[in-house]
Formats: sequence, structure tokens, C-alpha cells
Amino acid sequence: MAGAGPSPLGLAIRDRLPVWVQLRCGLEPKTLAALAVVLVAAAVFAAQHFWVGRPQAVRAPELVQHGSAQPQSDSGPAAGPADEPSPSPGLPPVGPQQAAPIVVDVSGKVRRPGVLELPAGSRVADALEAAGGVKPGTDLSGLNRARVLSDGEQVVVGGPAPPAPGGAGAGTATGAATGPISLNSATVEQLETLPGVGPVLAQHIIDHRMQNGGFRSIDELRDVNGIGDRRFEDLRNLVRP
Repeated sequence: MAGAGPSPLGLAIRDRLPVWVQLRCGLEPKTLAALAVVLVAAAVFAAQHFWVGRPQAVRAPELVQHGSAQPQSDSGPAAGPADEPSPSPGLPPVGPQQAAPIVVDVSGKVRRPGVLELPAGSRVADALEAAGGVKPGTDLSGLNRARVLSDGEQVVVGGPAPPAPGGAGAGTATGAATGPISLNSATVEQLETLPGVGPVLAQHIIDHRMQNGGFRSIDELRDVNGIGDRRFEDLRNLVRP
């Protein structure tokens, strides 16, 4: 048989070839088939090269946090110090409020009599020390130096106790002297142990005694300069002629 004509595939490929290729290679079927194989191989190679060189997404590395949980065993989670919540610092403990100081009046046979401010809970011994101490020769056998003081009270050293508020009787802050003080024989220091009697008033009592030959009754104490009715009522039970 005469040589068969070009196949349909060969004709299709030939029609799609550039003119210069058709001129160079002619229209031989073998040439066209060889050229088709070359083109297909080139296309496969180009496709493979493009696939390999395509950009790929990169996964970011996982962050490892401090104190991450350790792998647990089959026996269950292991409790450790890392699993316990740390205690909050909280507020510092608040201590008890400090009590206000007290004020007492120390008079009598002390070196520095007067009104003193002492810490709360102070005792009679603390008041005597704050007043400069007791004068030499003073008998303290009747004074409870261990007693706790209260605000506003009077401590009389070496003399009769001051009257309690409302005239209820003698107070507990007593000195060593027992019984009323004699107006005719008392010294200035002894008279100063009386409530409301200072150095000036004590000297007025001594002067009145010397000018009038002594006291014949307690009522004559009203005639002393500086002693009124109220002060006389405070002193009448603490003195005698």
C-alpha cells in the first residue's frame, strides 16, 4: 500500500507549530511525532520544577512557657509545689491601739510636786519617780506603791489622803501620815500635803498662827488669807488645832 497520510494527531500538532518550525522540520510524520514528545517532556519538566520551587508556609515554633506541666504518669497527676497557689502577701497585722496617757497630781513630800503626765498603766511608784523621788525621812509604810493609777487622781505623800469626790471619804492614794494635821505644830512642808494648799497658802497659815498665838479651833482657819468657804470644807476634816 502506498504510504499512509499523516494521522489526525500529527496534523493537529503541525497546525499549531510556528511557521519556521514547519519550514525547518518539514511535514514528515516521524519528525512531528518526535517534536511532540520533546514538547511534552519539556512541559512535564517545567511543571515539576514549578511544583518543587513553589513557596511553602512555615509553621512558627511553639513557645515553651516556664513552669509547664510535666508529663503525667499513669497513676494520676502528681501534686507538687508548682501546683499549689502562692499565698498573697496581704496586709500587715494591725496591733492594738496605744492607750492615751493619764494625768495625776502628786503632792506632799516629794522633790518636784505638781501635775504629771504618765503613760497609761503607770503605778504610784512611777508617779513618785517622775516627781523627783520622796524626800528623806518620809515614811511610806501606808502608801501602796504598786497600785495602778487612774486619770485625774491625786497622790499625797506624807500627809492625809485628799477627800474623795462627793465627800465619800478618804481616797486610796494616802501617804504615811494617819490622822489630821495639827495647825499649831505643822511645818510648811506638812501643810503643803493638804489638798489645794501650796507654799504661799501654807506660809499664810503659819503667819496667822504666829500673829494670833495659835489656833484655838478649826473654824479660825476661815480667817486665813486665801481660804474661802469651799476650801475650808475640803480641809476641815484633815486638820485639827
